[in-house]
Amino acid sequence: MESLVSWLQRTNERLAIAAGCLLLLSVAVTLFDIIARRFQMSLGGTDELSGYAMAIATSWGIGYALTNMAHVRIDLLRARCQSRGRALFDTMAIVCLAGVAIVIAYRVWPVLAKSIKHNSTANTTLETPLWIPQSLWLAGWFWFALSSAIIAIAVLILLLKGRFNDINDIAGMRSET
Repeated sequence: MESLVSWLQRTNERLAIAAGCLLLLSVAVTLFDIIARRFQMSLGGTDELSGYAMAIATSWGIGYALTNMAHVRIDLLRARCQSRGRALFDTMAIVCLAGVAIVIAYRVWPVLAKSIKHNSTANTTLETPLWIPQSLWLAGWFWFALSSAIIAIAVLILLLKGRFNDINDIAGMRSET
């Protein structure tokens, strides 16, 4: 199970780099558009494209935050516990996070399905077919749901084996690692 979690961490790191590159591309296009406006030219739609880039990068980037234990947690009670208590809090946190991620991924599909059904386009000059950015957004949420489910399963297995300190390595607090 540890090799699967390790693979997941490496994969999420690569996906985060790709998401960061998408954001950098968005910034470059926006800067080019701003400069081009001084010469009475404009690409148009940079705000729309940067919005898509932000949504896509966020949905793919949260998996990286997950595998690097960068999600915000309130650890007031957890910090006062021994390894077994911390492991229980970490397990509860990751199981809840996985549950929420799965629900969100499930609820994202109807948004895309409706756009496909109605052949929806953006209400902008670009008239972007909405299924394109929504498909990438949905895929990011599905990946996050899968990533969090894999980590939740790994943590549950470690909990059953009594390997409480190992739980901290994959689902604990970042400041402790």
